[in-house]
Amino acid sequence: MTRRFDRYDDAPRGRGFLAGVASATLTLLVLGLAAVAAGAFLYNMPGPKARQGAETDVVLRKGAGVTEIGAELERTGVVRSAPLFMAAAQLGGAGRRLKAGEYAFPSGASLSRVIAKLRRGDIVHHRVTVPEGLTSQQVVDILDKTPVLVGLAPTPPEGALLPETYDVVRGEERSAVLQRMMDARDRLLAQLWAKRKAGLPFETPDQAVSLASIVEKETALPAERPRVASVYVNRLRGGVRLEADPTLIYGISGGQPLGRGLLKSELLRPGPYNTYLNAGLPPTPIGNPGRASLAAVLDPPDTKDLYFVADGAGGHAFAATYAEHQKNVAHWRKVEHDRAAVPATGTGVSAPAEAKP
Repeated sequence: MTRRFDRYDDAPRGRGFLAGVASATLTLLVLGLAAVAAGAFLYNMPGPKARQGAETDVVLRKGAGVTEIGAELERTGVVRSAPLFMAAAQLGGAGRRLKAGEYAFPSGASLSRVIAKLRRGDIVHHRVTVPEGLTSQQVVDILDKTPVLVGLAPTPPEGALLPETYDVVRGEERSAVLQRMMDARDRLLAQLWAKRKAGLPFETPDQAVSLASIVEKETALPAERPRVASVYVNRLRGGVRLEADPTLIYGISGGQPLGRGLLKSELLRPGPYNTYLNAGLPPTPIGNPGRASLAAVLDPPDTKDLYFVADGAGGHAFAATYAEHQKNVAHWRKVEHDRAAVPATGTGVSAPAEAKP
């Protein structure tokens, strides 16, 4: 009887044990689900609002670990808690794939958005614009005044850069940006040279750049560049001196504006860039021409034009004969005279350069 009682008494105790295990498991599962839910909530909940503006700029140095990154994000108010950021980054497997650089985090960005941005390396890009026609030294001066760039760079050869708007990032070397400009010019020049018009009066790509740099300085109107190019191409073909004021100015000031008209003594002063006295192209470009000017000299329109002068309306009047050119010059002189008779309004007007016989 005792054994039978013991045997039957074992069953209730077994069921109770299993029930306890099941209850404990369920409790752990509920707690786990709650933790996951809480983590997901914290991971996706809106972050702190920016103190000022709609974004917060943060610079994360190269080589910074997840601890340093978390501390910097908390310090700048991007995340609420550095430990929470570090835990989320490590658990998500992103801890070792966070990229350094300059970031702009939207106000109130969630932890998930912050980490995703760091994983993508979605860094801030700045723009540097190089206008057409600047000398290489003037381009270097622009880069020197761009505070997000670092390092020093030698002045490239004249005409070696392509004027464009370039994306740069904080900490990028100035020499690397200049190299990108040179590479861009080389690619474009190679493409245009391969498709150049037959019978052009120059033999090398460098000579094409020299002529394009003159065209760039002679007119600011894109529509006029091909026709200005045709004037100089026709002059080179006919052995007529270019007589381009911008080359003379480059020889005097290195490409900096004179702030006055050319003097007769300067027109008569010998020098390598005096195209009033020297036949053919100057020894180097006088600036960095843009795409339109390079394309214009390598595929100029067929004209008989040999002259151009300001037309008084912001452009130029072109002529194939000297007699026609003289009429255009007389018109421009009248415009100058009439403007001089009008009381000054604070706006100065200067005549564009003129090609002469």
